Amino acid sequence: MKDKENRQFHIRSRGLVAVLAAVLIGFGYVLYDLQIVHGAEYRERSQRKIAQTETVEAARGSLLDRYGRELVTNRTSYNVALETSRMGEDKNAVLLELLDICREQEVEWTDTLPVSAQAPYVFTLDAASDLTVTRLQKLCTQLKWTDLIPTEDEIAAMRPAPAETAPAREEEAEETLPAEPKAPAVSAQPLLDKMKEYFGLDETLPNQEARGLLGVLYELALRSKGITTVSYVFAKDVDIQFITAVKEAGLAGVRIDTKSVRQYRTPYAAHLLGRVGLMDETEQAYYRTLGYDGDESVGKEGVEQAFESWLKGTDGKKAVETNTEGKVISETYKEEPVPGGHVALTLDIRLQEVAERALAEGIAGLKSEDTQGGALVAIDVSDGGVLAMASYPTYDRTTIYSDNEAYNAALNDPLKPFYNRALLGQYAPGSTFKMVTAVGGLEEDIIEPSTEIRDTGRYMYYAPSYTPMCWYYRQYGGTHGNENVSEAIRDSCNIFFYDVGRRLGIDRLDQYARMFGLGESTGIELKENTGMVAGPDASKRLEQTWYEGQTLAAAIGQDNNQFTPLQLANYIATLVNGGTHYSAHLLKSVKSYDYSEVLYEREPEVLDTIEIAPENLNAVLEGMRLVAAEGGTTYRFFKDLPVTVGAKTGSAQVSSTTESNAVFVCFAPYEDPEIALAVVVEKGGSGMELAAIAADVLEYYFSTGTGLEAAAKENTLLR
Repeated sequence: MKDKENRQFHIRSRGLVAVLAAVLIGFGYVLYDLQIVHGAEYRERSQRKIAQTETVEAARGSLLDRYGRELVTNRTSYNVALETSRMGEDKNAVLLELLDICREQEVEWTDTLPVSAQAPYVFTLDAASDLTVTRLQKLCTQLKWTDLIPTEDEIAAMRPAPAETAPAREEEAEETLPAEPKAPAVSAQPLLDKMKEYFGLDETLPNQEARGLLGVLYELALRSKGITTVSYVFAKDVDIQFITAVKEAGLAGVRIDTKSVRQYRTPYAAHLLGRVGLMDETEQAYYRTLGYDGDESVGKEGVEQAFESWLKGTDGKKAVETNTEGKVISETYKEEPVPGGHVALTLDIRLQEVAERALAEGIAGLKSEDTQGGALVAIDVSDGGVLAMASYPTYDRTTIYSDNEAYNAALNDPLKPFYNRALLGQYAPGSTFKMVTAVGGLEEDIIEPSTEIRDTGRYMYYAPSYTPMCWYYRQYGGTHGNENVSEAIRDSCNIFFYDVGRRLGIDRLDQYARMFGLGESTGIELKENTGMVAGPDASKRLEQTWYEGQTLAAAIGQDNNQFTPLQLANYIATLVNGGTHYSAHLLKSVKSYDYSEVLYEREPEVLDTIEIAPENLNAVLEGMRLVAAEGGTTYRFFKDLPVTVGAKTGSAQVSSTTESNAVFVCFAPYEDPEIALAVVVEKGGSGMELAAIAADVLEYYFSTGTGLEAAAKENTLLR
C-alpha cells in the first residue's frame, strides 16, 4: 500500500516538473525571440519617433491711442481640438467621455447641427444662418439624405421674412412692424436616427447623449466631406480646471492648443476698434493669396480689419517629435515667429470717453420725446486725424460677445447700437451748410464781406408759385432787416442765403460743396457712406424732377443734401484751416513689437485746396464767432471756456409730424483753430441744444492747457 502511494507521488512530481520545465522553456524562447531574434526590431519600434512641422502663431500687434494708451492687447487662451486619426475605433467612446467632462465643467462646445438640443428634436432652421442651412443641405445631398430634411419651401416658411419697415426717409429711424408668425416645427428625429446608424452609435445610448455626440460627429463630417475648410475648434477659451480634467482622463486625440486672443482694455470706441475672428469661406480665397492658412483669425471689422496688414505678424515653424504614445520628445524652431506691429490711432481715448458720455447724456436731456440716435466727430484741423468719433447708442465690446443676453438685446434694439452713425448715417445739414454758400458767393464775387441783403420775410423771386420764408418770419412774424454775410451767419437768415444761392447757381454751389468734401469720400480707412449733394444729378439718381427753385433749399442745407457727421466735421476743419481739405484718417503710426522702431508714420494727405481770400474767410469765420459770442444763440454754453469758439447751428425737417434732426458744428480756438466738431441727433429738434454736448468735449480738450500740445506731455511713447 505504501509502495503504491510512493509511486503515485513520484508520477505526480514528475508531471509537475515537466510542466514547469515546459513553461520555463517557453518563457526562455519568448525572451530569446524578443531579445535575440527580434530584439533590434522591437527596440527600433519602441524608439520610433513621429516628426511633424507645426505652425507657431505670431503675436498680433496691439491697438493704441495717439498717446500710447492700450486699447486692444492680447491674452493667452486655450482651445480644444480633435485629432480623430488618433482615436481609432474608440472615437465615439472618446467623444462621449469628452462631452461628459464638458457637462460636468459647464463648458460649451461647438455644435452647429440645426436641430434642437432637447427632445422633441426639431429643426431649428428658423434661427440658423444661411451658411448653416447650406452646409446641412450639402452634407445630406452627398449622403443621399435629402428626404430627411425640410424642403426649400418648408425652410422658407420656417424662416419668416425680416420685419417690414414703414416708408421713411433715410435719416428717420425705422418703425418696425410685426413679423409674420412662424410655421409649425418640423421633426428632425428621422435624420437623427439615420445619423445614429451612419456613425455607428450604440442603440442603448440615451437620447440626450446621442444628440450631443451627433453634433460633434456632424462637425467632423462637414470637414471630412470637404463641405467646409474652416478648422473645427471643439471648445474655445477653456479654463485650467477643464484642461486638467481632460489631461487626467487621458483621452487619445484630444489636443489643447494655445492661442492668442484679443483683450479689449476700454469699453469705448466700440464702433471703431472692430473685432478678430476666424475667416469664413468667402474670405479664405482672398487671404490665401496673401499667404494665410485657412484656419487663421483675421480682422473682421473696424480698424482690426483696416490695419490687418500691420497688425498681423509672420507665423513661425517648428519641428515637433513625438513617440508612438503622443508624448513630445523634442521641439526645434525652423523659423522664428515675427510679431505684428503696434498700431497707434489718431484717437485720444480719454477724449473719446468724454465724447461718448456727453453725447449719451445730452441726448437723454433733450426735450424731444422722439429723439433717437446721434453721433459726434472731432477732427484735428491740421491734418484730418480723427480725435474722437462717437455713435449713440453704443455697446461695450469688452463684454458684448461673451454675454448672449446683452448681445441679443443689442441686436434686436430698434435704435441699432451696432450701427455707426458717424460714418454711415446720412443727414441733411440744415443751416450748418450756409458757410458753403457764403464762401461760394464771396469767392465768385456774388457778394463782398460788406454786401447787405434785406430780409423781407418771404423770398419773392419765384412769386407767386414759390415764396419760401425765413425761419424768423415763420416763427415771430418779423425780419432780420439788412444783413451782411457775417450777420446772416450769426442770425441764420434764410433770405440772405436764398438770394446768394440763386445767384451762385446750383452747379457752382455743388462745386464748392464737393471741394469741402461734402458728398465725397473722406478717405477714412473704414467703411463709410459718401452722402449726396443736392442738385440735378442727385434728383436724377432718385428719379425725381429737378426744378430751379430747389436751389434755394439746397443753399440752406435742405433738399437732397445728405452728409455724414464725419463729412460735416471735415468740412468745418477744411474751412477753418484756410481751405486745405485733408483726408480724414484713424492711422497715426506703426511701431515694431518691441517699440524699438517706427515702421510707418502717416503723413497728412491733401485731397483738395480751396483758394479763399483772407478777407472772405475772416467774414465767414466772424459769423461763426458771433454765434458763440455774447448775444449769440449758443453763448451760454461756451462763455466759461478758456478759448473763443466759432459755431453754427442747424436743423433739418424730415417729417411734418416729427421733430427735425438737430445739427451743430463748431471749432476752437477761434484765433488759431485746432479742433473741429460736428454733432447730429436724430429728431433732436434745434441744433442749439447740441452746443452743450460740444462744450463738454471742448472743456475736456482744453482743460489741461492747450489741446493736443498739452496732452502730448502726458505720454510721449508715440509721436
